[in-house]
Amino acid sequence: MSSADDPAAGSARRMSRAVAFGGASVAFWFCCPFWMLVWLLALPLGLAGLVRGVIEFRAATRLGHSRGEPLAALVLSAIGTAAAIVYLAFVFTHPDLPIQD
Repeated sequence: MSSADDPAAGSARRMSRAVAFGGASVAFWFCCPFWMLVWLLALPLGLAGLVRGVIEFRAATRLGHSRGEPLAALVLSAIGTAAAIVYLAFVFTHPDLPIQD
């Protein structure tokens, strides 16, 4: 693994991509009132954050680095993804909502 691919290298200088994806997926739910549009962005970002978080967590474990940042990314991504899935389930189980007309 090169230093550019190492998730723990330069962690003091910049935030990992997994944290950025997870944070964005959660931030959309708080910043945008149009949830029917938000889930379209939050779900892919959350899933990308989950995948990238697992990759970074495994790399940090293998290299013996701190796993705090990948764990934070996994939690944020899981929250954003779960919120999108729960919202979709809510919309599809309530046919009386005006959004489905």
